[in-house]
Amino acid sequence: MSEIYNGFQDLMEELENAIQKAEKPADIIEVGVKEFVNDLKKLTKPISQIHKSGYTHLINTFSYRKKGKEFEVGWGKYYGPMVENGTVRMTGRSHLRPCFEKNKEKYYNKMIKEIFN
Repeated sequence: MSEIYNGFQDLMEELENAIQKAEKPADIIEVGVKEFVNDLKKLTKPISQIHKSGYTHLINTFSYRKKGKEFEVGWGKYYGPMVENGTVRMTGRSHLRPCFEKNKEKYYNKMIKEIFN
């Protein structure tokens, strides 16, 4: 009888731990966002026509920031959205959407794992 009770006790402790972590959802979401940004930085870099010193490739500028209750993932260069979505004179070359769609299960699983660890 005591073994069954201990099993429930372990379950209760695990659930209490998960509830405490779920009270801070931003911390859990940030785990997924960090992983997403890391994957973005691993993307293949198209050959750049800019060769001056101090130049940072657009792929290397991916980062995130917390804005209120939300997280924004983007570029450190002003023209990142133009490359992603295109302009009147240029077709878009999407980076963010395909990377997220391809790996979203990995990010979700990482966040779930964070809750139960």
